[in-house]
Amino acid sequence: MHARLLGAPSRASACTSSSSFPSAGRHPCRASWKPRPPSRSSASPPPLSLLRAGASMEPASTEGQSDPTVHGVADRVVGVLGGGQLGKMLCQAASQMGIKVAILDPLKDCPANSVCHEHVVGSFNDGDAVREFAKRCDVLTVEIEHVDAVALEKLEKQGVVCEPKASTIAIIQDKYRQKGHFSKFGIPIADFVEVDTLSSIENAGEMFGYPLMVKSKRLAYDGRGNAVAHNKEELSSVVSSLGGFEHGLYVERWTPFAKELSVIVARSRDGCTVCYPVVETIHKDNICHVVEAPAQIPEKMKKLATSVAEKAIKSLEGAGVFAVELFLTNDNQALLNEVAPRPHNSGHHTIEACYTSQYEQHLRAILGLPLGDPAMKAPAAIMYNILGEDEGDSGFVLAHQLIKRALNIPGASVHWYAKPEIRKQRKMGHITIVGPSMFDVKAHLDRLLQRDTDGPKKVRPRAAVIMGSDSDLPIMKDAAAILEKFNIPFELTIVSAHRTPERMYAYALSAKERGLEVIIAGAGGAAHLPGMVASLTTLPVIGVPIWTKSLQGTDSLLSIVQMPKGIPVATVAIGNAENAGLLAVRMLASRDTELSDRVNEYQQNLEDSVLVKARLLEELGWDKYLEQCMKP
Repeated sequence: MHARLLGAPSRASACTSSSSFPSAGRHPCRASWKPRPPSRSSASPPPLSLLRAGASMEPASTEGQSDPTVHGVADRVVGVLGGGQLGKMLCQAASQMGIKVAILDPLKDCPANSVCHEHVVGSFNDGDAVREFAKRCDVLTVEIEHVDAVALEKLEKQGVVCEPKASTIAIIQDKYRQKGHFSKFGIPIADFVEVDTLSSIENAGEMFGYPLMVKSKRLAYDGRGNAVAHNKEELSSVVSSLGGFEHGLYVERWTPFAKELSVIVARSRDGCTVCYPVVETIHKDNICHVVEAPAQIPEKMKKLATSVAEKAIKSLEGAGVFAVELFLTNDNQALLNEVAPRPHNSGHHTIEACYTSQYEQHLRAILGLPLGDPAMKAPAAIMYNILGEDEGDSGFVLAHQLIKRALNIPGASVHWYAKPEIRKQRKMGHITIVGPSMFDVKAHLDRLLQRDTDGPKKVRPRAAVIMGSDSDLPIMKDAAAILEKFNIPFELTIVSAHRTPERMYAYALSAKERGLEVIIAGAGGAAHLPGMVASLTTLPVIGVPIWTKSLQGTDSLLSIVQMPKGIPVATVAIGNAENAGLLAVRMLASRDTELSDRVNEYQQNLEDSVLVKARLLEELGWDKYLEQCMKP
């Protein structure tokens, strides 16, 4: 065993303590820009057994002792096997909570070294090093699954708290075993089979067809350990590229997918789970480049992906944060791809975009603290991985140029991992951009990547004013005037429910994706436009009844207010498009502080104008007021 300590010395002894915090598993809340107070639960977790610093590895006795005073969130030391970027961000979250984290990593200048409480230089694959490291910790966890799972299992038998459990780490380490485990629990996965000879892989090719995904059982991540055979003739070279059959291989049926998804699932020590919103991961050369949160998929697909992810994690043992990667197939299935028993690249955005980051959540889970709210506090977020574009100094220069651009992007946060060496495709950091809509954050990403340099910059409309005919324009112009008054970008067009039904259908379905946030729809007569649009989009729709000669607009008003249950349409007085515009402004102001201030100013101006008129009326008397102030 080769290990040495950097930083603070180990404690001479460890006292037994039990958590005074309840464990609470909660369902995700609806996204909001406003902070919310923490909720409480009365359930209490089982006590945590802390280790003595001696070599016996026996749990400390609690008999005859009262619970010690806890200073801050927790007095326990968390031991992390691995000190990479995940370990670094785990330490940063722990520091904010006042939790001490020790890391075991072979690299003296690993990313977590600068922010951890103490750093033991040693291999997390060395059983002796892991056992010695455990003596200075109260609970062990991992930031990389390629650790000595056998050593962890032995430690658990000696009373060491390991989260997640060694059995889970062992399952996840071997991807073939992982597939078998999830298959046994009825979790949907692609067909797979072990291969150990050329004839067996040829048989697999005949059974599954081509292209054929060939994978290493162990040590496969970030594109390593995976290869695709497009035909039988490529099988031999693909096997060689993965180290041969002796390396341990299996194959999967090729999965044509529409999107790659990920769900971060947190599990507490008492088995409660919470799930973060489903995200889409965009890969290039088998490496994640971009994460979009939330995934732009139908709600029923989000529920399906979440259900599969939660079921998968409940089949494993132990607490912590888990990442479940899935394929959304072209026929709307959610197939599990693989699981990581730790914080994950697809959850980096949670630091800025969610009420509880995946790193804080992991600490809460393994320490038996209440699970935090996983909901997004920003409507949309994008995480962009800073990957090495070149070797050496030129690679650092290119990364720095990207970071400089990010610092000028609204809503962007830079995370630099401080790795001493840069290589092509190596993860050196990431940038998270949050904003009011996916349209906005994608536009900022384009600017970051200099993809918006051609042509004039377009301002995204936040509101739409639509009408069934140009004859409605004399009324609907009042809504447009209000939107202009409040400097709200909008689009104005004709969309007829009866004469251009296909245009209306396409317009309504694409409205949210194009970044619109509210729609004002004017209609006369049968007035079907507002209701039809509301049935095709989740955006709020405000209907404006248009005055007509036949029934003076009452038919339009009654049509709009008589929408069936489940298809809400707000409305205003006949012809009052100005109020429709003001209602749209108030809707937008509910999550826009600057706009909210302008609405307050508008309201104050209304009040002031009334008070001025009241004073004049009182001073002049009614007859002179009529003569001077109300001339026709």
